[in-house]
Formats: sequence, structure tokens, C-alpha cells
Amino acid sequence: MKLLIAVILGFCGASLQAQDADGLIKKVKAKIDLVNNYEADGIMKTNVTFLKVPEAQVKIYFKKPNLLRIKNEKGISFVPKGAVSINLNSIVSGSQYTAIDAGYDNIGSVKTRVIKLLPTDDNADVVLSTLYIDEASLVILKAKTTTRENGSYQLEMIYGKYIGYGLPDKLTFTFNTKDYKLPKGVTFDFDDGSNNQPAQKNKNGKAEISFSNYTINKGVADSIFK
Repeated sequence: MKLLIAVILGFCGASLQAQDADGLIKKVKAKIDLVNNYEADGIMKTNVTFLKVPEAQVKIYFKKPNLLRIKNEKGISFVPKGAVSINLNSIVSGSQYTAIDAGYDNIGSVKTRVIKLLPTDDNADVVLSTLYIDEASLVILKAKTTTRENGSYQLEMIYGKYIGYGLPDKLTFTFNTKDYKLPKGVTFDFDDGSNNQPAQKNKNGKAEISFSNYTINKGVADSIFK
């Protein structure tokens, strides 16, 4: 009888924990959902070991549900293939996933709740997302996403003035350089002095965007994303 009670209590505890994880994701999503669209200025720094990319002033555009565009002053964005579809809204949108409580971990001095999202659709491009959530502010400080087609990515966010909308002041995007593609017809100086794109390399690259001057929910034309 004691063993049976222990099993029942354990099952109930796991169920409540799962519900708690779902509840936290819903609260985070509710904050993200406050933003229907935005336009922001930014400074983008790209760090790829074999590629010299100058610091660029960029415009960032977002529109629900998952339209994202990054344009520099020349109208070209330099981000890994498929990366523009990986954003916080797309990670937590919908309900086609199972939320699993993975305990706690520290991001800097902040104790975060770790939630893993497993898609219920076996054919979904996203295989697994791991979120590190500041429970007090209801924002995601770090997100790791593994996809079938476009590799694995990590987002790290620092918040400030726009934390009420769940929008970061700074975003660091880490990716595998083998997924990094130059736009057709564009060349840069490489570390070896050439201007030919090297063979794919299994190393990490980073793109850092410091945001400023968000214009939120004032409308963004569909033509921006074409």
C-alpha cells in the first residue's frame, strides 16, 4: 500500500511539474505576444573566424507570426541560412510541443528556470528547444534550438528599456559556420588574404546585434519581407 501511494504521489508530482512548465511558457508567450510588429535600429557585429565582416548599421523588422528581416545600409543581411526564422516568437508560438521542466541553471548572476520544448509533430523542422527563463521578469535569457535543416543555434539576450515587451537591448546569436552562406555575388577579405569562400568549417560563429529606437506596433509593410 505504501509503495502504491508513493507511485501515485510521484505521478501526480510529475504531472503538476509539467503543468507548471506549461504555465510558465504561457506567461512568457503572453509577454512576447504584446508585440505584433516592430522596427528597430541596430549595430551588427559578425565574428566568423575565416571571414572579415565590417561592423554594420542595420534595420531590423519583425511582424507576426514569424517574419523577420535584417537589412544593413546596403540592403544585404549577413546571417546563417535559415536563421531569420529562428526567433523567440516562433520558438514559443502555437501549442504543438511538450514542455518539460529541466530544473534550474544560472545565467550570469540570474537563476533561471530551464524548460525543454519537444515538438509533437515528427516532421517539424525544430527538433528541440531549450529555454532559460528569468521567472521574475518572464523573459528568455538564453535559447538553444536544434533543427533538422539549418543546424543548431543559440540566442542570448540582455534586456533593458524594452523588457516590458520582452524585447532585448542586445542579442548574441551563435551558430555553426558550416551553415553560414554569403549572398550570391558578394565577396569579402578572408583571413588568408583571398576573396574566395573557404570550404565549410565546423566552428562556431557569432552575430551580435545591439538594438535601439524600437518602434513597436506601428505597422510594418509586407513588402519589407519580400
